[in-house]
Amino acid sequence: MADKEHKFYEDVLGLICGSLLVSLGLVLLSENSLLSPGTAGLAMALDTLLPLNFGQIFFVINIPFYYLSWRQMGWSFTLKTFISVTLVAIMTQVFPMLVQFNHTSIAFSSVVGGILIGLGVLAMFRHKSSLGGIGILAFYLQNRYSISAGKFQMAADITIVCSSYFLTNITGLVFSVLAAFLLNLVIAVNHKEGRYIVT
Repeated sequence: MADKEHKFYEDVLGLICGSLLVSLGLVLLSENSLLSPGTAGLAMALDTLLPLNFGQIFFVINIPFYYLSWRQMGWSFTLKTFISVTLVAIMTQVFPMLVQFNHTSIAFSSVVGGILIGLGVLAMFRHKSSLGGIGILAFYLQNRYSISAGKFQMAADITIVCSSYFLTNITGLVFSVLAAFLLNLVIAVNHKEGRYIVT
């Protein structure tokens, strides 16, 4: 059964909370140089190669996906996704200036970071938004072809993380994969077919 439409203030609060969770999770992963899944992970990799910061790269990478989102998911979903991506791009740059960690174990960063990002993406899905990139494809495939968004994104994210093995050591790679697995496990368990369908 599809959910009822959210009120405007509920969507605003949901997208802000989702973006906060995702951004904090990304900051935790970066504390131990762990790789993030999806377009965020690609932005982290390019951050070391380009004269741009993560937020700027993350924002630009998602631009091509907005066309697919607009054509297949509608303007409302696209606008909300644009807002979510923009908030995360800004928050990930602001958070390190507001809070600093003296020490975080790699296991803690992996587990808590992955779960926080998963909860944030879940909140975005709940309010008919996404984190862009793979999230747009996952949402589209679930709504159009009944392919589990969580399972598809888990496979795609782990593939992306593993393909970036040259950016970290074996320990970092293992914990990066763990973070990707937990992130998508949260989505797969909580975001079932038939729930929160974009109309």
